[in-house]
Amino acid sequence: MNTRTRTNLPIGTFIDMASVVLGSLIGLMLQSAFPENLNAIIFQGIGLTVILIGIRMGMKFPGEYLLVLVFSMILGGVIGELLGVDAFFNSFGDTIKSTFNIESASFTEGMITTFIVCCIGPMTIIGSIEEGISGNRDLLAVKALLDFVTAIALATTFGIGVMFSIILMLLFQGGITLTAARAKNLFTEEMIIILSTAGGLLLIGLAFNVMEMGQINVSNLLPSLVVVVVFSWAYQKYYLKGKKVEN
Repeated sequence: MNTRTRTNLPIGTFIDMASVVLGSLIGLMLQSAFPENLNAIIFQGIGLTVILIGIRMGMKFPGEYLLVLVFSMILGGVIGELLGVDAFFNSFGDTIKSTFNIESASFTEGMITTFIVCCIGPMTIIGSIEEGISGNRDLLAVKALLDFVTAIALATTFGIGVMFSIILMLLFQGGITLTAARAKNLFTEEMIIILSTAGGLLLIGLAFNVMEMGQINVSNLLPSLVVVVVFSWAYQKYYLKGKKVEN
């Protein structure tokens, strides 16, 4: 597959969104076939898999950026709390539910969980940047296939909220593509690795919530993904370059 046509639209994200919608529809059709005990084991399987993904996302993390990561997570969490990101998502979910007359107790949880699982990872970041810079959508096409399967599994447990995660996918994943197209030199290899590591931490926190092993407010930690980009850029530009000049 060689999809390298340059456009002003995040076509790869649109393909990914379509795969999530299709997977969600299949999952909704299968939902009634699963008894409660089977849903519970599906939750546990998803949670353990997400933990593994989160750990793997941090495997290449450069140790000299540890403080950057720590302060990014702390400041991002503070910003999220002050802005009320979690409350915004809940309000957003309630608005969609009332608009479409949806009765689902797990609607917002399903929407946020699917968004984080499908969009907070290296394939999203690298694939979206590749599309923005060169028009290459190969990685996003592979991601769309994986998200299709993920959406089926999540929709059997969370319900229709999974489908509406495409709104957040468009804003986040499509936003990265458009940003990369306009700022090609912003995302260095180290920055992508650090951003992926921060995303991996959020995935692990999400897995704890899914398996009911704790209650981590992952939504309010989402701003850390923006903060870590800013801190990484500043660290590279002012600290690391300064050390090279001194040497």
